[in-house]
Amino acid sequence: MPSTTDLLLLCPVCREPLELLAAAPAGQSRLACRAGHSYDAARQGYFNLLVGKGTAFESDTADMVQARSDFLEAGHYRPLAAAVAAAVVPCLSEERAAVLDAGTGTGHYLRAVLDAAAAQHRRPVAAVGLDISKFALRRAARLNPEAVNLVSDVWQPLPLADKSVDAITVIFAPRNAAEFARVLRPAGRLVVVTPRTGHLAGIAAVTGMLGIEEGKETRLAEAMGSHFDVETSTDIEIPLALTRQEAASLAFMGPAGHHLRREDLSKRLESQPEPVQARANFRLTVFRPIKPAAT
Repeated sequence: MPSTTDLLLLCPVCREPLELLAAAPAGQSRLACRAGHSYDAARQGYFNLLVGKGTAFESDTADMVQARSDFLEAGHYRPLAAAVAAAVVPCLSEERAAVLDAGTGTGHYLRAVLDAAAAQHRRPVAAVGLDISKFALRRAARLNPEAVNLVSDVWQPLPLADKSVDAITVIFAPRNAAEFARVLRPAGRLVVVTPRTGHLAGIAAVTGMLGIEEGKETRLAEAMGSHFDVETSTDIEIPLALTRQEAASLAFMGPAGHHLRREDLSKRLESQPEPVQARANFRLTVFRPIKPAAT
C-alpha cells in the first residue's frame, strides 16, 4: 500500500490528514488523524470511511459483484480498459503521481491504469479506489493491493486534499463535479465513461435491462459544465459473442441486478441461440478543469 503522504487522505469527520499506521500485532492496518479518529482496515484490506447517515444509493450486492468479476475477467471489455488507461497515463506527473478511481467496483479499470503506467517505466502511482459496495472493495483490494481502497460516498466531501490527484476515472458511476474539481490538480484530467444509445440493445430487449436515455451525453456535459470543459470525446464499440451464462452475468452486473433476479435473467435467455450477439457502445470523455478567472 502506498504512503498516504503521497495521497493526502483526509479524515471524513474533521478533515485533518490521515496517516497510515503500521499494522497492529493482529496484522490490521489503520488510518488515523491527529484528532483521534481512526479507521481499521477490514480483514480483506479496505477501509470504511462512511460516516453519518451513510449514502442514499443502493450498493451492489455480492452476487452482482460476482457477475461483474466473472464477466470482466473473461476479457470482454478489454478494449475499454485499454482506452481508459491510454487516456489516463499521459496525465500522470513524473513525481508524486496519483489517481482516483471513483466508483472503482472490483478495481478492474484501475488495474489497467496501474499496469499501463508501470509498462511505461513510470514511478509507482499512488492510487485510491473508492466505492460504496464493500463486496466490490473486497475484490478491488485483492486486485490492487498497492492502492488505498475506501468505502466512501461520492456525494459527500471526498476524503482527499485539494489538488492532490492527476487523474480521476469514473466508469459507469456517479459524478460529483464540484468535488472532482476540488481534488484534481490544475493540469489533471477527469476521464468519464458512459454507455451510449443502443448499448447492449439486443440483450436489453430480452432481459428487461434498463435502456439508455436519449440525450444522456448532453446532460453529462451540462452537469460538468460549471467546473469542466470537454477536451476530447471518443466512441468505443465492442462486438460481443457470449454464452447465455455470460449474457446473464452482463445483464445482472449492472442496474438490472437491483430489481431482477439472476435466475429470471437466465430463463429469459434460454431461447437465445449461442453465441448471443451484442454490441457494447461507450463514450469516453476527457474533461479538463476550467481555469479560475483572473482577478
